[in-house]
Order: sequence, then C-alpha cells, then structure tokens
Amino acid sequence: MSKGRILVVEDDFDISNMLRIFFTGQQYEVQIAPRGSDALQMTRKQLPNLIILDIMLPDMNGYDVCRELRTTTRTSHIPIIFLTQKDERSDKITGLELGADDYITKPFDIEELKLRVQNAIAAAKRQVHIDSKSGLPTGHLIEEHLRSLMHSDKDWTYIDLKINHFDPFTEVYGFVAGDEVMRFMALIIGEVVDELGTPDDYVGHPGQDNFIVITHVDDPERLKRRIVERFDDEVKQHYSFIDRERGYILVPDGTVGERQEPLMTLSAGSVSTRTHQFSDIREITELAAEDRRRGLGGEDSAAPRLLTSW
Repeated sequence: MSKGRILVVEDDFDISNMLRIFFTGQQYEVQIAPRGSDALQMTRKQLPNLIILDIMLPDMNGYDVCRELRTTTRTSHIPIIFLTQKDERSDKITGLELGADDYITKPFDIEELKLRVQNAIAAAKRQVHIDSKSGLPTGHLIEEHLRSLMHSDKDWTYIDLKINHFDPFTEVYGFVAGDEVMRFMALIIGEVVDELGTPDDYVGHPGQDNFIVITHVDDPERLKRRIVERFDDEVKQHYSFIDRERGYILVPDGTVGERQEPLMTLSAGSVSTRTHQFSDIREITELAAEDRRRGLGGEDSAAPRLLTSW
C-alpha cells in the first residue's frame, strides 16, 4: 500500500532520479517535474501528499511556485519541503514566510529527508484530514472552509456529488477497484475545476462515494454538468468489456443467486448564496443533497452530514 504521493520539482536529472528511486523503494508514489510550470500543471491534475521543491528552476523560481500553490485554495494545504543549494538565513526565512513546511540544503542526508517527508505527511493528515485514496480534504477541513465563506461577501455555490451504485461495484470488483474509482473521481473534478472554475474553488471528499465542489464561477451549472458528463462517460473504463456491453453487472445474492445492478453514474445537486441565505452548515449540505435527490427522482440517499450546527 502506498504511503502517499510525492511530487519532486527538480531540474537536475541525477537528483530527481535518485529521489524517485529511493522514495519509490519506500512505498511512495513519486512524480517528477523538471520545471515550475510542470509542477503547477501536475498538481492541478492530481494532488500530491507532499512536494519536494527546488528553488533554482529553469523557468521560474521555487518561491513563485510555492506562492502560487499557497494562494490557490485547492493546493494551499499541501506540505512543501524546499530543497536547495542556498544556505543563507534570508533564503530560508523567505521560503518559510511563503508557507513552506521545511527546508533542507544540498548536499543532504537522504535518511534525514526521508524522516522530514514522513513527519510532514503525517502532520498534514492530522491537521487537515486528507482522504488517503482521493487526496482531498475531508469533513473537518470542509467545515472550516464553509465557515470562512459564511463570513465573506463573495458569492459561491456548493455542489454535492454522489456516485450512484458504488457499493454493488465494490461487491463485484473489490475494494482496490473501488479505491481506483475514488482517485478517478478526484482527478476528473480537478481537471474540470481547472478548466471551468477559479483558483478559489474548493474540492472536498466528505464521504466514501460523496464529493463536493465549492465554486465561485458565474455559471456553476456548466461546471456541474461537465463533471457529471465526464464521469458517466469515462467511468465505464473501470468495468470489464462484458459488463460495459450489457450495461449492468451481476451481483451475487443469497436469495436469488444473482441480481442485476446498473453501472455507476454520478448525480449532482447544488445551492448558491445567489438564491439562499444560510444560517448554518447543515442547511447548506441538506439543501444541496435535496436538490441532488430531486434530480434522481428521490432514489438516492442523503449526503454525509458535516456539522449539525454552526
């Protein structure tokens, strides 16, 4: 089982390759970005659990990369360890002021870096409650973000997304395949928000088959439709050819032997400050879930609740 996803932002091939080999051997998933712009693009597509960031990059410096990540809502929580040849006190202060979590100077002790990576990922999971499968914030952090928005003057829309027929899928294909669907869902949301959303948009994972997006776009319906369309079209890749062709799966059932279950689809509901004034967090989540259920003709169950009061 993977210990987490690390993004190494380093243009020196020897160093990046050494880090990739070492941390892969430590059961981490490792991605390499040789340029700052590559790192920002890769992070938008798939959130890492930690970033090892060199300051001296060919297109932009690591400080600018860190600043961009820290000022974008979806990436602001990711731990960052600066890796650099600079050893001046002022350089370290600059990095830490920008929100870096740690700082290590080349040449470095790989065992020391391993411990710093382990500690940073563990601390981030304790503090922000990141789902290990999707890499997205869970209940507590979503609640904190909603609280901050309820004190702001910005207009925003809360979108509730639920994967239908997920449990029958895991009965047939297993929990490992279910975890892949979680990662797939997070990837699609990230790509659509990157395409149609704003840097302040927020993505969360409050429950196993339930995801949320809090968006500031003027046309949230377009973003919502795009996520649903992409999921419904692309989720079929997680099924066998036979199941895709017949359009359903056969689930073992002790009563009737086997029962037919539909392929997974995505349902979505939303509620906006443009049409509502909210008194507490529960009202937001319940109204969005109600809107989602109306779209399904009432067949769906309620979304996982966040706080019951504010």
